[in-house]
Amino acid sequence: MTQIGINDQQESTPIVAKVLRELVETLLLAFAIFVSVNIITARFKIEGNSMLNSFQDGQYIVVNQLAYRFHTPERGDVVVFVPSVNTTTTFWENILGRPGQTDYIKRIVATPGDIVEITSGQLYVNGIQKFEPYLHEPMMIRETQQWQLEADQYLVLGDNRNYSKDSRTSHIGPVTIEQILGKVSAVYFPFRDAHIVKRHTYQN
Repeated sequence: MTQIGINDQQESTPIVAKVLRELVETLLLAFAIFVSVNIITARFKIEGNSMLNSFQDGQYIVVNQLAYRFHTPERGDVVVFVPSVNTTTTFWENILGRPGQTDYIKRIVATPGDIVEITSGQLYVNGIQKFEPYLHEPMMIRETQQWQLEADQYLVLGDNRNYSKDSRTSHIGPVTIEQILGKVSAVYFPFRDAHIVKRHTYQN
């Protein structure tokens, strides 16, 4: 039978306490990192083809949730937004996601104060036709709409415009900064598709 002396017991107690302390510290650090990363960024899976060819169904994206804390959204930004202005979220829902909530990914084509017109399938902002190389295909020729954006409104459209529910539909319309969850910064999965998402700069 093995006997343990008093000194052996005294030596083992500090070791156990040290291991437990390091374990707790590691867990707290991991939790702090998890919360910090999820406050700054969010991950989404793209479902559907409304943003072809820029984004594909099944891709995973990273969204910078602090992008518009310091800068205002710009034309050409790709954003994720809550389609309903009446939707409210809690701190933990922003981190873990909102059950049953479907967020949309679209491109900002016009900003507050802009006069926007779609005529015969062509986009005009403040009377200037916009060249949109990211479109999956030309808009349908019968497409005709017009907006005068208010001081807090952004017009968001899909890149696969003929198959996109966006600001052109009455139940979405122009969105406000409160609805925008963040700016899409990267595609990270599948790995073969991984890349940084750059804002399209309009030449006119």
